Amino acid sequence: MTAPARFIDIHVLQSVPFSNLNRDDTNSVKTVQYGNTLRTRVSSQSWKRAIRNTFEDHIGEAALRTRRIGERVTRELEHRGWPTELAQRAGGHVAAASGIKFELAKTPGESKQAVPNKVLTNAMVYVPEAAVAELADLAERHREALGQGKDIKKPADKSILPVDEVESVLRSRNGVINVFGRMLAEIDDAGVDGAVQVAHALTTHETDVELDYFSAVDDVTALWDDATGSGHMGHAEFSAGTFYRYATVDLRDLTTNVGDEPAALRDLADAFLTSFIASLPQAKKNSTAPHTIPDLVHISVRSDRPLSYAAAFEEPVPASSQGGFGSISRTRLDTYAQAANTLLGTHSILASGWASLETRELAGLGERRDSFTDLITTTLDAALTPATTGAAA
Repeated sequence: MTAPARFIDIHVLQSVPFSNLNRDDTNSVKTVQYGNTLRTRVSSQSWKRAIRNTFEDHIGEAALRTRRIGERVTRELEHRGWPTELAQRAGGHVAAASGIKFELAKTPGESKQAVPNKVLTNAMVYVPEAAVAELADLAERHREALGQGKDIKKPADKSILPVDEVESVLRSRNGVINVFGRMLAEIDDAGVDGAVQVAHALTTHETDVELDYFSAVDDVTALWDDATGSGHMGHAEFSAGTFYRYATVDLRDLTTNVGDEPAALRDLADAFLTSFIASLPQAKKNSTAPHTIPDLVHISVRSDRPLSYAAAFEEPVPASSQGGFGSISRTRLDTYAQAANTLLGTHSILASGWASLETRELAGLGERRDSFTDLITTTLDAALTPATTGAAA
């Protein structure tokens, strides 16, 4: 009997054209020095948000991360026909009953006066979207008391709503939170360990950041031809390259979060792998439209530990004689995987496969599959179906 599947590792090579998928605070391309060369980088937080948005669409569930949970409940109550003033008071009391320290939003301008009932929790709550309706239902049950109650005007004000019931709603979770986890230390037992780990994406080769100068034409000036110059000028940073992306799914953590529900476990793992492949950060999308698909996806199931292949590209990939980095990057990944698995042994690899635009065979990546869907299906079959014999890469 082989050891049970523990980790599903997914590795992606993806060529992205002229773009800026993830900007820093100065609107510059994010980079990293790796192997003593400059690489373009996309932070895990940026790509993870893109994955989560795709994931939510895939499973038909949404999660809400916000400091403005009270205002969101206010909107829900207004939609239900509550008077605006009472709905605002209810939203303020909901947020004040969260058990999280809070402050009040300030009016714009120089006066900066606190706005009654417009509560901002010091920590962001992260709840299923359905929790908003549950909190609104709670307010409905206490409508009379809220109507007779006072506004929340300062952080020391107490809510008239039952704190334990509000906190119970804030502890609720759905598939999104079960996969991606939740950090909420302010409420007991609200934290959820994420079942996925996502690495920063980086180019397999050295990259240069390019400065793009642009101007905008004033249509009236152009039509009348009575002046010279543009209506606006500026510049922005962009880069291009072949990215290595990596993530791993911890099946034990996911099982703990989901419970004894094998079908839900498979659906969530399937949705994450599918979303990881399909997602792309949306920064500058209207001016670059960098909507490529992965050149190659490799997935393996391991019983011992996760294994990133990022070190395959510590020595930057050179351009091929015809130009381009994709083909050599695929070869490099295959060579490194084969060497790493030889070094560690294949006894912990329960399944290994790949799908790609590549026409050559890549023996170090396991069995070739015709499509990404087929690759995910066969991987989950191996990971989640009890087996009596192991499968080597």
